[in-house]
Amino acid sequence: MAVISVVIPALNDSVMLERCLAALAVQSRPADEVVVVDNGSTDDTAEVARRAGARVVVEPQRGIPAATAAGFDAARGAIIGRLDADSVPAPDWIEEFERRFESDAGLSAVTGPGEFYGANRLVRRAGEVLYIGGYFWSMGWLLGHPPLFGSNFAIRKSAWLHIRETCHRDVRELHDDLDFSFQFTVAMRIQYDKRLRVGVSSRPFSSLGGLGRRIYWAYTTISTNAREQSLLGRRAERRKWARANARTAPVFVGEELGAEQAQDDFGGAGLGAE
Repeated sequence: MAVISVVIPALNDSVMLERCLAALAVQSRPADEVVVVDNGSTDDTAEVARRAGARVVVEPQRGIPAATAAGFDAARGAIIGRLDADSVPAPDWIEEFERRFESDAGLSAVTGPGEFYGANRLVRRAGEVLYIGGYFWSMGWLLGHPPLFGSNFAIRKSAWLHIRETCHRDVRELHDDLDFSFQFTVAMRIQYDKRLRVGVSSRPFSSLGGLGRRIYWAYTTISTNAREQSLLGRRAERRKWARANARTAPVFVGEELGAEQAQDDFGGAGLGAE
């Protein structure tokens, strides 16, 4: 059985972090370690983490990209789960990741969507369909493979070591999950499963400023990576490789999508990082 770490970047999120850590404490397959990256908190985020038995890593450089990268570097596990401080994973969240990675040695990462909590039903539903659903659809098309979702994914440590040098951890105003997704090579496979869900806070919709900031970060992430490699060229390269190295296992898993359609929509499944 692989050693599994869970990394949670946090900044002044002690209340939500406590709920997230409580959900991790009742996992059917416990984490071998939980790493909370304190990104300069002025509240009791670090103390909440320590009380729950988590290892606290301090990252003074502000920004989720720097904090997440510091946590992944510090993680001891062969598999690294990633949650946000406001994530509430299901009791079998870690167990499900372990099952998938152990049954598929060629898998580099697994991700799933979120279910919003903390707002009215209309806002939650719109967020899940337009915000999260739109992210997976649009970025999946652009990348040629499913993107990672920062509130809910796991990655092999070997895959992280492969992409860590090209990630833009020094750029504060970008989405770390999308940036990491850009670094995956054609021979690395991300599996998305819509059934693998976690609860996430609806706070992105609490203000237009907050939502606008996240949209701007998406633009920054895309434009930063586009300056280094043509987006369409990157997508075409992945789809060409996928057609030449087709496998039966889909990268997009769900009741309504089979392997054939998944490979057509997301470029097929490739080999892992190992």
